[in-house]
Amino acid sequence: MADWDLLLTDTRLATMRADEANYGRVENAALTIRDGRIDWVGPEADLPPGSAAESRSLEGRWVTPALIDCHTHLVFAGNRAEEFEARLNGLSYEEIAAAGGGIRSTVRATREAAIDTLIEESSRRLLALRREGVATVEIKSGYGLDLDTEETMLRVAGKLGEQHGVTIARSYLGAHATPPGYAGSKSDYIGFLVEEGLPHAHERGLVDAVDAYCEGIAFSADQLTPLFERATELGLPVKLHADQLSDAGGAELAAAFGALSADHLEYTSQRGVEALANAGSIAVLLPGAFLNLRETQ
Repeated sequence: MADWDLLLTDTRLATMRADEANYGRVENAALTIRDGRIDWVGPEADLPPGSAAESRSLEGRWVTPALIDCHTHLVFAGNRAEEFEARLNGLSYEEIAAAGGGIRSTVRATREAAIDTLIEESSRRLLALRREGVATVEIKSGYGLDLDTEETMLRVAGKLGEQHGVTIARSYLGAHATPPGYAGSKSDYIGFLVEEGLPHAHERGLVDAVDAYCEGIAFSADQLTPLFERATELGLPVKLHADQLSDAGGAELAAAFGALSADHLEYTSQRGVEALANAGSIAVLLPGAFLNLRETQ
């Protein structure tokens, strides 16, 4: 019986060891795999004696740890092609949202989609990430905005991980927008999330973190505070879409709750930057979103 299932030689490694410079770089390296796990890494000259069922020369290519995508809205149905055309014709993101587009457009399509459709369409997106070397993906809900569809989205996210061998972290994003039935009553909708929506998903073991959208077209920092308080009571970490279209105090809100991260941050003030730094919250920049929305500052 071979000592290893796979032996990779003639490679360069980035071990990412914290106590080493240059990403823990190892030249002229080898790596062995046994039972689906890395068994040994180091300079090829130090490779311990043994045999492998399969050996490959990587001809000097790099081997690095797999990538993490910490902010995705990967599970959804429909598309917004017409809205991109509207943007090209001069409409702002806020104007499109006010006319029923944006997040609400995707909510309608996602609520109407069969679960098999969501799995099939979302699988394609996840496999595209996996081909790029991503092995851990955060997936948000937020295109259901009701009990059943939010639960379905989170269950689909978990199933995708099982089917495709990717580690999935699920974020409950019930506070993504105000759904039909709560128009003009954002506080009432947050009350629903606090009393029903978040506990419902949490009790079913579907939530790893709680996210929200702090922006003029979504929710204010004051409106979101009860939701983050509830998340804290349930022992759930929080994260936040913050200051994407304006300085709405999102960074400060995230910092006040020791958020895992505050994401977007295009309009964050110096005070917000300092608050995040002092809280140890990670600033996640999303230039792709800024580019595709054709925002300017």
